[in-house]
Amino acid sequence: MYDTARRVALVKQRVRENTRRRQRREAISLSAFCLMLFTALAGAADALIVRGQTAAWGVFGAMLLREDAGGYVLVAVVSFAAAAAITALCFRLRNRENQKKGGADKPNQHKQEGKTT
Repeated sequence: MYDTARRVALVKQRVRENTRRRQRREAISLSAFCLMLFTALAGAADALIVRGQTAAWGVFGAMLLREDAGGYVLVAVVSFAAAAAITALCFRLRNRENQKKGGADKPNQHKQEGKTT
């Protein structure tokens, strides 16, 4: 039989291993999601953007002055929306983890800003 200190150490080690596995799984799944989203957006860009000769070959920004630049704008808006959604999801996951841990890892930024010295 183990003594109490040894059992506590083993439990803490197991918790760290489980946390590490869960974080690794989350990182892999988010990476896979981002890769699939990139592939889908690249396919959408290829399907939506009409090929044609631009007025200014050397300047990419001049392509947005064309009449059929809607595909570029659509892909940009969808990409921005997806990035904002993923960022919000990551912040919510971090806040949920901090609440589960009791918020002992980092002090709350809002509470720090409100303090006067």
